[in-house]
Amino acid sequence: MPTSQHPLLSMISAVWMTIGIIALVVLAFGLFGPFELEWRTFIVPACATALLAGGGWYYRAIRREERLGAILSSTGQIIGFAMVAAPLSYLAAVPAFPLQDAMLNGLDRRLGIDWVSMISFISQHSGLQHVLLPAYGSFSVQTITTVLILGMTGRLVRLNAFVHAFIAITLIAIVVSIPCPATGPWLLLDLDPATENGFLPASATSWPVFLGLRDGTLSAVQGLHSEGIITFPSLHAALGILFSVAVWPVKRLRWSVFGLNGLMLLATPAYGSHYVVDVIAGILLAAVCWTAIARQLGATPMTLGLAAIDSPPLAPDRLLKPAQHTLSREVESV
Repeated sequence: MPTSQHPLLSMISAVWMTIGIIALVVLAFGLFGPFELEWRTFIVPACATALLAGGGWYYRAIRREERLGAILSSTGQIIGFAMVAAPLSYLAAVPAFPLQDAMLNGLDRRLGIDWVSMISFISQHSGLQHVLLPAYGSFSVQTITTVLILGMTGRLVRLNAFVHAFIAITLIAIVVSIPCPATGPWLLLDLDPATENGFLPASATSWPVFLGLRDGTLSAVQGLHSEGIITFPSLHAALGILFSVAVWPVKRLRWSVFGLNGLMLLATPAYGSHYVVDVIAGILLAAVCWTAIARQLGATPMTLGLAAIDSPPLAPDRLLKPAQHTLSREVESV
């Protein structure tokens, strides 16, 4: 095996180890703690994770098709992590530390943000809603398409850096949410959809879950269809930055992805019921995590090494610009 591939394998192993440790923590709290795990909801994501992991190993170790193996493995890691990270975020809400909405709202006001006026403006412009809502809802699709784009263009180290950053951002946000829980400005300001032309944030379904976890009336945890309950920092904002940075070297897609995630950042306060400082914190979190991972790989924040694989591109030229094929280490500009 070429020396340049060793970091890639250690990165893959580290991700699987992290997922396994989190799964054990969730299992322990399900068996001995306050949670009741709804086992049936974990079957589909667990099976999908196992099949994708097995497929990734087969195509890397047996077929020697590194790109396809990386795509399968990384997709399995994203699904497996999502399956265990959601229950972990629920666990973080159980201590029920004092809500920090007043502080976060105060910071917004110091920035000159009038959240009510912003919501009123969006609620009065249906055309704007038709643009912002799909952008906000593109979160899950972008996660998978980012994996596909990086895998198909042969940017395998960058792909694994993306998965590492995705996991690091989420775990840090979960930890921060323990001492800094918040319901969001919609509930703090006691807004009524009837007074806002029927507008209601997409995150409204998460409010009963978050409040139920805090007061102990909710203990059931699902592997599928879990709600995002973290207000500060905003995961939508953090991962929107991560999607843009990860795909930036793909010139034919960079501006489309950048534009889409710019819209997602704009949509996050309204549709996620986030304070603007939540969005700012998410952006900073993404920058810190990406910088740390780049340096761990021996690169600067503006460059990231790529162990190019000598195999045919999976994406045709007319769709994506394929990575150059060389046995030496290639450095991409972010």
